[in-house]
Amino acid sequence: MNTAGHSKATAPRGLELTPFRGLRYDPDRVGSLAAVTSPPYDVVVRPDGLHHLQSADPHNIVRLILPEAATPEERNAQAAETLRRWRAEGVLTPDPEPGLYVYEQRDGDGLVQRGVIGALRVSEPDEQLVLPHEDVMPHIVADRADLMRATSANLEPLLLTYRGDATAAGTADVIERTAGRPPLLATTTEDGVHHRLWPVADPADLAVIRDELSAHQALIADGHHRWATYRRLRAEHPSPSPWDHGLVLLVDTARYPLRVRAIHRLLHDLPVAEALRALDGSFRVRRLDLPLSKAMDALAEAAEESNAFLLTGDDGAFHLVDRPDPALLDRTVPVDRPEAWRTLDATVLHVTLLDHVWRVPDDPAHIAYIHDTAATVDKARRDGGTAVLMHPVHEDVVRELARQGVTMPRKSTSFGPKPASGLVLRALDL
Repeated sequence: MNTAGHSKATAPRGLELTPFRGLRYDPDRVGSLAAVTSPPYDVVVRPDGLHHLQSADPHNIVRLILPEAATPEERNAQAAETLRRWRAEGVLTPDPEPGLYVYEQRDGDGLVQRGVIGALRVSEPDEQLVLPHEDVMPHIVADRADLMRATSANLEPLLLTYRGDATAAGTADVIERTAGRPPLLATTTEDGVHHRLWPVADPADLAVIRDELSAHQALIADGHHRWATYRRLRAEHPSPSPWDHGLVLLVDTARYPLRVRAIHRLLHDLPVAEALRALDGSFRVRRLDLPLSKAMDALAEAAEESNAFLLTGDDGAFHLVDRPDPALLDRTVPVDRPEAWRTLDATVLHVTLLDHVWRVPDDPAHIAYIHDTAATVDKARRDGGTAVLMHPVHEDVVRELARQGVTMPRKSTSFGPKPASGLVLRALDL
């Protein structure tokens, strides 16, 4: 983005958030806006959560982001046809003019998060503008790319954060002033979160946001696979093209700190008794006959002192696993990474427990990644696998590792609240 006093050839490029014509549900054509929304595609617990959302409204966004059919090709074709039909029927309609969108989420615990949704220029890693902090799984990137190609749309925004200057006005003033007006839409989803959306189309406001963001870099809080997908699709299409940009929500965490939660693992084919036997003294193990909330409190306390995990399965108990043998860590954890990476719970889980002790391949046939703690426990106890419950890592650790160019093991964190899918889409032909 050009800055004042610089020529086009010499101007540094920072974050570039571009207005777009949002594609949104017509409230008169659906049961309710809440009934057509969904969590992001990778947060939906399948199959239970998927079927629940499908039954909430025949036009729920999961029919686009998680279509069901016999083959991947049929799923993507179905999503494309569904999107075409909903647009033709007026279920989804474009806003009359391009703009950015101020988006607010508010829950019953006093959390208020506000940010700006727009089409962000897709940058390359060497530009150090959009910083990932987790690895991605190639098959998921390929799957998302196939879906985006078929639909020619960004169906849900990524969540990116940046650290604004707390003393500067700029974007913060635009957001606060905009949030004082009647919203374009307002709804409350079944999790009790209130969502509001406002358009920002005034040229002066757009210029303020553009100029401020041009001086910042962003951290991917949620959406590593979709960002990798944006990069793949941009590389496939000669520039300039609509694929040069991707749909994001940008949140200034200096003003609106995000919550950081863990993402848990479900090991499908490893019974908990077998998992515990395999530890063979390499970790301390304590059985906890406690309810889930108390067991998670014990995990948090243990995680202050060492790497710690909470295991459960069909035995109905929780098992607190902590204090790994230092010699085991020396043998299994790579030494060519920063200390902050080497001591991460996710690192020890993947390189020590999964790779060395349990020998569980990190692929969907063997491991599921689930955000909801209770759902992870329920599935492990019902299906006979092992739930590995994690304690969240601090945001400062995530950001510092990202700045060093060090990626964490995949699915190490869950930042939130995440934007609801279905409130605004970006069709590339608009």
